[in-house]
Amino acid sequence: MPAVSSAAGLLALLDEPSDDLKQHALSHLNKVVHDYWFQISGSIGSVEALYEDDDFAHRELAALVASKVFYHLGELDDALTYALGAGSLFDVEDQSEYVTTLVARCLDQYFEKRVRQSEGRGEESETVIDSRLTAIVERMLDKCLSAGQYDQAIGVALEGRRLDKLEEVILRAPAGEERTRVLKYALRVCQQLIVSREFRQQVLRLVIRLYESVPSPDWLDICQCLMFLDDAPEVARILNKLLQGGEEEELLAYQIGFDLVENELQSFLGEVAARLEQQQQIAAPEAVDAAPEAAAMDTDAPAGAAAAAGGGGGPLAARVAKLRDILSGKTPIALYLDFLYRHNHADLQVLKNIKGAVDARVSVCHSATIAANALMHAGSTVDTFLRTNLEWLARATNWAKFSATASLGVIHRGHLAQGRALMAPYLPRGDAAAAAAAAAGGGGGGTSYSEGGALYALGLIYANHGQDIRQFLLESLRGTSNEVTQHGACLGLGLAALGTDDEEALEDIKNVLYSDSAVAGEAAGISLGLLCCGSGGERVAAEALAYAHDTQHEKIIRGVALGLALMQYGREEAAEALIEQMTRDADPIIRYGGMYVIGMAYRGTDNNGAVQKLLSFAVSDVSDDVRRAAVLCLGFVLMNVPHQCPRIVALLAESFNPHVRYGAAMAVGLACGGTGLKEALALLEPMMSDPTDYVRQGALIAIALVLIQQPESRVAPFRKRLDKFITEKHEEVMCKMGAIIAAGILDGGGRNTTIGLRSRSGYFRRTSVVGLAVFTQYWYWYPLLYFLSLAFQPSVLIALNSDLKMPKAAFTCNCKPSIFAYPPPLTAELKETKSKVPTAVLSTTAKAAERQRKKAAEKEKAAAGADKMETDEAGAAGGAKKPEAEPSSYTLENPARVPPGQARFVVLPTSGRWLPVKRESPVGILVMRDTQPGEPQELVTAQGDGAAAAAATAPAAAATAPAAAAPAAGDMDDEPPPPAPFTYQP
Repeated sequence: MPAVSSAAGLLALLDEPSDDLKQHALSHLNKVVHDYWFQISGSIGSVEALYEDDDFAHRELAALVASKVFYHLGELDDALTYALGAGSLFDVEDQSEYVTTLVARCLDQYFEKRVRQSEGRGEESETVIDSRLTAIVERMLDKCLSAGQYDQAIGVALEGRRLDKLEEVILRAPAGEERTRVLKYALRVCQQLIVSREFRQQVLRLVIRLYESVPSPDWLDICQCLMFLDDAPEVARILNKLLQGGEEEELLAYQIGFDLVENELQSFLGEVAARLEQQQQIAAPEAVDAAPEAAAMDTDAPAGAAAAAGGGGGPLAARVAKLRDILSGKTPIALYLDFLYRHNHADLQVLKNIKGAVDARVSVCHSATIAANALMHAGSTVDTFLRTNLEWLARATNWAKFSATASLGVIHRGHLAQGRALMAPYLPRGDAAAAAAAAAGGGGGGTSYSEGGALYALGLIYANHGQDIRQFLLESLRGTSNEVTQHGACLGLGLAALGTDDEEALEDIKNVLYSDSAVAGEAAGISLGLLCCGSGGERVAAEALAYAHDTQHEKIIRGVALGLALMQYGREEAAEALIEQMTRDADPIIRYGGMYVIGMAYRGTDNNGAVQKLLSFAVSDVSDDVRRAAVLCLGFVLMNVPHQCPRIVALLAESFNPHVRYGAAMAVGLACGGTGLKEALALLEPMMSDPTDYVRQGALIAIALVLIQQPESRVAPFRKRLDKFITEKHEEVMCKMGAIIAAGILDGGGRNTTIGLRSRSGYFRRTSVVGLAVFTQYWYWYPLLYFLSLAFQPSVLIALNSDLKMPKAAFTCNCKPSIFAYPPPLTAELKETKSKVPTAVLSTTAKAAERQRKKAAEKEKAAAGADKMETDEAGAAGGAKKPEAEPSSYTLENPARVPPGQARFVVLPTSGRWLPVKRESPVGILVMRDTQPGEPQELVTAQGDGAAAAAATAPAAAATAPAAAAPAAGDMDDEPPPPAPFTYQP
């Protein structure tokens, strides 16, 4: 057939009475429609009429032609409607742009209607799905499966909320490694991309069921899914089954325990441990009778040993005891404590420089320096700086003393064995242990500020693991009417009982709240949120919100508002009613809390609706506090997609409103913590020069959060900027404070911790996110700065054997040692040289010295001309040796520091004596299998306990320090000498 130059003739045939001619015209129009659609569009009515004629035998062909015309006209919905009418003539396997575009449109419409249908939203007409639409989607699924594109098929099934198709896709994957890979992919997509919490749980239950049908199920992933579903009995059953198996299963149970602990859901883990004990007692009832006798043989035995004794001393009882120590946090916390003490590289010279640069009379900078020291030594038990600067430390008074005492809780965080003994000199005098310490000369109690700070410190030490300290904190709260002590006791109790919904503690906290004390009530409101974290607490939330409307104290309203936000942690759609109520409230403080409710409820979900609400309030609310909170909480919602946060808040970072700019800086810091993202730094660095002091403060803290644990080559320029901010005499106090706190964050945990928002399994660590949320309240209340330490996660690789001891093992790191090495320590001499004032020199003396230098220079120039060549040659021959090339890989010894960026270079061993049970990620705590069980093992000796004795002396010494002191003699060392004697000549 010759080439067609116009479609006019074919269009004329459409008006012929013969169906054969019409079919002939449509067939040829279908071939040329992409070239002559503009001509056909004028007669589109004729084509549509043929499709609507039920007696016409080629209606589907007419629908296909009409669809293509509408496609070119940009009417995609009409094009899709006619494409559906084309039936099988619309070939979804065609790779043309037309088919690709309409298939995408088809999928979008199908997904939208399926979501509306599953969530019960919209009118019935909006949720009815055309069967032809469903047919095209299913054809696409079949196409993906036929091509082996299982990942794409899973995406279609999940987006379309089709659990039946998801199961079909997984079961059609080849059995073995491919099916396991597909299951892992489905699990990862479910965690990161599914917005609906209810549907996510349905998918997880399906994945668990399919996982268990695999010949070698991945019990690690199964238990993680069950933890997300809050199914403690099933997790306990699986762990008990593994413990009854061989050595490989035993080690796998320990590894599952360590992975579950990383998620920091201690109430769930406590239930699992309790059910493990019940199952053991059911399995061996005769062992229960032997427990008292075995326990009486050694009253000093640790909890794990006692549990083993309770099981009759058999292998299963010993295994259960070790697993219970893991789930309780006792074992992992002790390992982290030992690592942080062993590898502490915090540079005391940095603190000395800060201390020397700031005026101790400025309480803000003094307290910031104490906080920076606490963050630098978080969890390391090293309090050398405090012990060597007791007179300087004693200048803290009132609430500054409260903060200084609480800082010990950050330093000794995780020191569960001796935490209470360490704080005994400061604790309320009613405590028997503190009274005994006082009688022994260790100081006894103190002011209400030090007592309150000590109770707060206990909460920080035992955060999320407060079973041993709970009763003491309750008694301390009941035994005082002092609002400062109540403030510290409320914060400490909330931290120690985080997320437990402890009814007894709730009643005591509510009694403090209803006392209408502004200071104590603020802490009580926050504590309510900590106790009910993530549970919703409908009854408690309703009572607290009603009281917030009744009270006149802004502090109490703000505390309650934040507490309500913490209660809604991770509840997503379930929090919508409270979000609607709080965000529409007339009180700006309640609306401020509503922003945090959105951030906490949708943390790390990237939920479009939550982002839209926050952006709307960020630009429309009349309160600066609400606008600041709205922008800041974007950081919580976008935690799972940190690379998107800088782009979303970029325009807000240039707002005319400084509160909005501050919120944008903090949002980026929260979402991108520990990532080192270049986009985040590009947005934050210009904000260090912002004209508003608190915006600069926020930018400095945010940059420190982003750069923590990054290679020193990237951090060094920022350290110099911080030094300049701190030492600049005319810099504003707010900015100086931000720089000091940023310096503490950069070196957090002895330069061994990062901002750990997620566990290795991909779930968010509740304690970390909650800690960051409360930390941002330092804007109103500086002592809340210490909540930041809850987000610190050791960057560590620890290998353990079956006895949960550290064997001497090595790992290969395929990068240069200098890339992730600790930064070099500062030298005191360099700093002193910069700070000394030059000796005074008279002008006449300087002129005489200058004349002498000119004469000497002329003589040297004349003498150097003759033998210049010999000097050059000699210098070349005697030059320094060429430095040795740095190796491209090196060995890490157990336990090793592994920053997040270094993990991809670390290679787990595939041969040798010690092989990991889990081979996915070379970070955290790994249980290793011994391939030479008969050979003696060489173990790494623990060093963490060595800090206890020295650390215990610091509180007692500080407690007896004078309330005020003159400047130490060492402060005068930098005084310049007097000028040399001279004779005055007019």
